[in-house]
Amino acid sequence: MDLNTVRAVVPAAAAGPWQPGDAWLAGGTHLFSQPQRHLRRLRDLAGEDWPPLRATPDGLDIAATCTIAVLARAATSPTTVQRELIRQCCEAFLASFKIWNTATVGGNLCTALPAGPMISLGAALDGTCLVLSAGGGRRELPVAELVTGVGTTALVPGEFLRSMTLPAAALRCPTAFRRGSLFPLGRSAALLIGRTDPDGGSFVLTVTASTIRPVQLRFDAVPSAGTLRQAVADGIPADLYVDDVHGLPAWRRQLTLLFAEQIRAELARGSTP
Repeated sequence: MDLNTVRAVVPAAAAGPWQPGDAWLAGGTHLFSQPQRHLRRLRDLAGEDWPPLRATPDGLDIAATCTIAVLARAATSPTTVQRELIRQCCEAFLASFKIWNTATVGGNLCTALPAGPMISLGAALDGTCLVLSAGGGRRELPVAELVTGVGTTALVPGEFLRSMTLPAAALRCPTAFRRGSLFPLGRSAALLIGRTDPDGGSFVLTVTASTIRPVQLRFDAVPSAGTLRQAVADGIPADLYVDDVHGLPAWRRQLTLLFAEQIRAELARGSTP
């Protein structure tokens, strides 16, 4: 879609102070999908030439401008840790090859749609966001705290996401993935990921897609079925479930409870001596 109110597209590094009507441009698949009548100028991040993926002793650093296609290809490499989970999350991004090769990890995070699978991946592995600002500011926050609601984030005007880092410790953990939708190729109505610590035995369940923001439930060990069910009931109030054409809240809640138990049982089997 043409954005006929936009008067200029400028390199982010040369854009100067933040102005009313500015927006950050990376892949632009969401930005150009609907009218943006409030915008006057796009600050283009594509020219920053950040390495899309960088493995370090601390974990995996994923640039905000890394495309879904590049991340998905990394998931086919035998040297990529958590490649199965990365593949599953990329494939939950239901889109054409054109979108895969244009849409970015950062864009998926910052658009903050409940079904955003990069939100699911980052939150489930305790990822950290590096946030920069047009004025030179810098801060970090957990991926699970970046998204605050449907289409809303903790970013303030002038801030942008530089990268998401997945910590090495979480990348080594056993995980279990469940996803449900109204249709085989429909938008995610519930996407849950469980993780256990192979050393300490802790259990983390991350709920996304069925809720308006990520919800994490943490336990010192894999809980019993009843304990987990009660924790989901207590930790996710009714008004936190998404209500839209892709699924009613009551159905999303049932999917969440079903998937939570399946994940618990799968990871419990893996932790049994």
